[in-house]
Amino acid sequence: MSRPEPDAEPRAAAAPAERPRPGRMANVAKKVSWSGRDRDEEDEPPAAGEATPLLNGAGPGAAGGPPHSRPETAAPNQFPSEIPHNEKLLSLKYESLDYDNCENQLFLEEERRINHTAFRTVEIKRWVICAMIGILTGLVACFIDIVVEKLAGLKFSVVKDNIDKFTEKGGLSFSLLLWATLNSSVVMVGSIIVAFIEPVAAGSGIPQIKCYLNGVKVPHVVRLKTLLIKVCGVILSVVGGLAVGKEGPMIHSGAVIAAGISQGRSTSLKRDFKIFEYFRRDTEKRDFVSAGAAAGVSAAFGAPVGGVLFSLEEGASFWNQFLTWRIFFASMISTFTLNSILSFYHGNPWDLSSPGLINFGRFDSEKLGYTFQEIPIFIVMGVVGGILGAIFNALNYWLTMFRIRYIHRPCLQVIEAMLVAAVTASVGFVMIYCSSDCQPLQEDSVAYPLQLFCADGEYNSMATAFFNTPEKSVVSLFHNPPGSYNPMTLGMFTLMYFFLACWTYGLTVSAGVFIPSLLIGAAWGRLFGISLAYLTSGAVWADPGKYALMGAAAQLGGIVRMTLSLTVIMMEATGNVTYGFPIMLALMTAKIVGDYFVEGLYDMHIQLQSVPFLHWEAPVTSHSLTAREVMSAPVTCLRRIEKVGTVVDILSDTSSNHNGFPVVESSPDPTQVAGLRGLILRSQLIVLLKHKVFVERANLNLVQRRLKLKDFRDAYPRFPPIQSIHVSQDERECMMDLTEFMNPSPYTVPQDASLPRVFKLFRALGLRHLVVVDNHNEVVGLVTRKDLARYRLGKEGLEELSLAQT
Repeated sequence: MSRPEPDAEPRAAAAPAERPRPGRMANVAKKVSWSGRDRDEEDEPPAAGEATPLLNGAGPGAAGGPPHSRPETAAPNQFPSEIPHNEKLLSLKYESLDYDNCENQLFLEEERRINHTAFRTVEIKRWVICAMIGILTGLVACFIDIVVEKLAGLKFSVVKDNIDKFTEKGGLSFSLLLWATLNSSVVMVGSIIVAFIEPVAAGSGIPQIKCYLNGVKVPHVVRLKTLLIKVCGVILSVVGGLAVGKEGPMIHSGAVIAAGISQGRSTSLKRDFKIFEYFRRDTEKRDFVSAGAAAGVSAAFGAPVGGVLFSLEEGASFWNQFLTWRIFFASMISTFTLNSILSFYHGNPWDLSSPGLINFGRFDSEKLGYTFQEIPIFIVMGVVGGILGAIFNALNYWLTMFRIRYIHRPCLQVIEAMLVAAVTASVGFVMIYCSSDCQPLQEDSVAYPLQLFCADGEYNSMATAFFNTPEKSVVSLFHNPPGSYNPMTLGMFTLMYFFLACWTYGLTVSAGVFIPSLLIGAAWGRLFGISLAYLTSGAVWADPGKYALMGAAAQLGGIVRMTLSLTVIMMEATGNVTYGFPIMLALMTAKIVGDYFVEGLYDMHIQLQSVPFLHWEAPVTSHSLTAREVMSAPVTCLRRIEKVGTVVDILSDTSSNHNGFPVVESSPDPTQVAGLRGLILRSQLIVLLKHKVFVERANLNLVQRRLKLKDFRDAYPRFPPIQSIHVSQDERECMMDLTEFMNPSPYTVPQDASLPRVFKLFRALGLRHLVVVDNHNEVVGLVTRKDLARYRLGKEGLEELSLAQT
């Protein structure tokens, strides 16, 4: 049975005296987010009266709450025309992953049983899984590449023949109509499958994977259905001529493949292959997902080292030497698989010449070195890239806010995607039509040369930019000889493509922003190079191709703000170490300049979705805050030997929906201090109730066998909801002994610990719950991810975000 996504993290209902919530939160309606709908069609509907009230108590059960404060009770088809959205909110619907191992008695017993050979076997299995991740990610990349090439080739040849025919006869508007219709219909299919089947597959998937590796459980993000929709969606959006790339989604695809293989079963297909059972927990799964993301980067750019650095820089909060080595192995296997198959496909099986989906081609460093006086020029290009990147992100921010508020129905999202596809084709057509930039036709220089109004033996240069997949256009801007492009053509193309790419990112289609950014940067970089050559009367060093590369790096750095991994990816994709230093300069400058204005694109989208994302450090001015002020209180505690009825009632209480419960000593004397004994999770309690592990049944020998860790792993990751577990009235009177199942040594902090200390401990260890205790080891509160993510450094200093049920 599939499990409805709980709306809240393990929250304790905040005591009114401790931390009153803003009353206006009740008016925040649900907004459409990455997970699409709050409950899947396949998930069961909530029981009557089970709607989660908002934090100030306004909800179905609260008297006098405004009618629209009841998001769960609204009929599913009633879409408001406008969804109010405020970026200074933190969503309660995201849960945390638990990176910390639960060292209960079952865990220790299993460890004692496993001998040295078995540990070696587990280690070998890890390497086998990494190899499989690499191979499958490489195969998926090959499939995407070959299908895109075939379909795009078919589309371009049809449109080219049509334009050639109508250029002679007149009536080119038919060609425009054909091109726009072809684009729109392909994009329509790609958008429908994303909007109606799996909304989390929209976009590049990098923000979602960043969140997952940060420790946030984004609903449906690593499901098989998401992978299928992602792959089909990205093929259709690239073939549909949108200003998108297929490289970003490869990272998400690799992560889904890794999550699936490492579990040895598919919960979507309800198939269990009975392998890799040891890895069925968040700790292991998350490590493999970081390997999958790296393998995706490696397949996309042919950059295995760049892949490892991407996982390190953008994703994983936890790192160790063995993990690095395994991730590098998965990346290498991925790029090798892709290389072998594509080389075989292109008819040169022994010449491994296609290491990634995009190959920037070799830059000849002997001819194209750089001199000392060019370094300031590279820095200036970095500044331009940073400013343009900041403009791109700011425009995309307002556009995304508009989409969240008004374009939240799936049918509207599909219409918008079709509109963008038609406009992209029309803009391309008009610019080709108006361009008089004719270049002599060389052997094999252009895939689909369009003559249009040019003389015989010449082709329209503007058409090469639009009549190609974006990857091919980037390579031609890097490597076409000087004089291939008219400055006017490049200027117009940069301007148009900049706005098209900005409009396209955030549509309900699967698509990446890497290639459009590189293409915009390469176009203005080449323009920069042409201007320099003009100003220096054709000096040897002013090569347009070299400046196109620097412009591409600066533009991409200005938009996504990655430094280390991007430098290495660009170096590996060009196969040239010589340009390492200038690329690094351009990227660092672009990041510094861009960060002055707005955040990077991925961080911005994470913030817009109200995800409780934990950055590397706590806000700098937060030392005065203590754990007592940050924590959630009062906390629901369980006794070590607890009544079954009490456990069922606590788990069924939808107003709190906690996921972690401190376990205290069950003392008959109420005056005695109930000291902390351990921590038990909702998922563990549900498994115990399902198997009816009660003290009385054990005494009567009614329990068939002792529970093992395998029972908990088999229920992972979709634990059944409490509503599906039947407990009779007699069983409610039984007792449950939590001693051997609870984690007896949870991490705790004293109530006077400062926020940065709490933050460091929480983030570095990947915790889900951190218990706050007083001097007598009595539980006073619980710190969860939301409590820490709420504090952020704003323009006026430290600000606290509000929590909302969005």
